[in-house]
Amino acid sequence: MTTFFTADTHFGHARIVDLSRRPFEGVVEMREALIRNWNAVVRESDDVWHLGDFAYRATAGEAERVFERLNGRKHLVVGNHDGEATCALPWASVQPAAEIAVDGQRLFLAHYPMLEWPGYWRQAVHLFGHVHGNRAGVGRSCDVGVDAWGYRPVRLSEVLRRIGDAVNE
Repeated sequence: MTTFFTADTHFGHARIVDLSRRPFEGVVEMREALIRNWNAVVRESDDVWHLGDFAYRATAGEAERVFERLNGRKHLVVGNHDGEATCALPWASVQPAAEIAVDGQRLFLAHYPMLEWPGYWRQAVHLFGHVHGNRAGVGRSCDVGVDAWGYRPVRLSEVLRRIGDAVNE
């Protein structure tokens, strides 16, 4: 089992294609590419932490159909665009923020980036979304949104390499 992280898929949100300058012709092409990219890296036995904004302006039925097509055991850290219908999907867990450990690494997960987080002084890593690749993290933090990672979920090892490169520059 591998643990993945992602955020800001915005399934159903047609304007996000232009707002975030995503390389898709429209919302349907974006949806299919995001599903294809997700399933290319995530297996059914993997865990995926979605750090908010799963769907926006999607009908409840559309969000449910997308959810069912995505591999893995999915957890939601609620974002500013995750309404009642999104939170009601059959997530393994739903919470406003989470503190977990993966491969011995302490993580703090939230939708929004923070300047300091629980465990900041104890080498905890903060993963977030919301900023669509437009803001670098500070210290040991990183945007795991699809706009920052080739429109796919990312492994912790990839995040740690990026953080290490940023800290060592």
